[in-house]
Amino acid sequence: MTKRSLRIGISGGIGSGKSTVCQVFARNGATVVDLDAISRASTAAGGRAIAAVKATFGAKFIDETGAMDRTKMRELVFSDVGARSRLEGIVHPLIASEVASLAENAQKTGVECIVFDIPLLVESTHWRATLDRILMVDCSVDTQIQRVQARNGLGATEVRNIIRAQSNRSQRLQAADAVIFNEGKNLLEIERELQDLGAQFGL
Repeated sequence: MTKRSLRIGISGGIGSGKSTVCQVFARNGATVVDLDAISRASTAAGGRAIAAVKATFGAKFIDETGAMDRTKMRELVFSDVGARSRLEGIVHPLIASEVASLAENAQKTGVECIVFDIPLLVESTHWRATLDRILMVDCSVDTQIQRVQARNGLGATEVRNIIRAQSNRSQRLQAADAVIFNEGKNLLEIERELQDLGAQFGL
């Protein structure tokens, strides 16, 4: 019988450097399941959520490529709590189905560790029960803003609004079994920290 893979949830505020930490995990043999990537695929052109998004919010929320217009949707959900709930009601079940399938396939291969990159882990009501450990990636707010501006081209005010809409830093740190402060570190330094954490987690 295949030994159950250790399941680690990684989270952190936008721009905290979760992807970098996941990259190091992957380099060391872990399977990484990226929920944000799954979500984006579901609302890309031809994605499984597109028909429901169009039916629920209207054709104006679908851009010329056939994908969900993320800018328009972001503006709507920040101004309308009900819109956020309706969008989550469409996307979240699709994400859950895909995550379960990927995790099951990884488990069958006998991989030692499955890492779930979960942007809204703290806000979720069910993830804690499915994970063995929670690793939080942290950095300063100024660094978050700089990273997101460089990556997505958003203005500082818009990034601050996104940060405010997420769980606060205190809530994230309280939910964590371990924390990596990902600021001014290279991949080798992060890898060394993860090796120490792996020993603590039983890897």
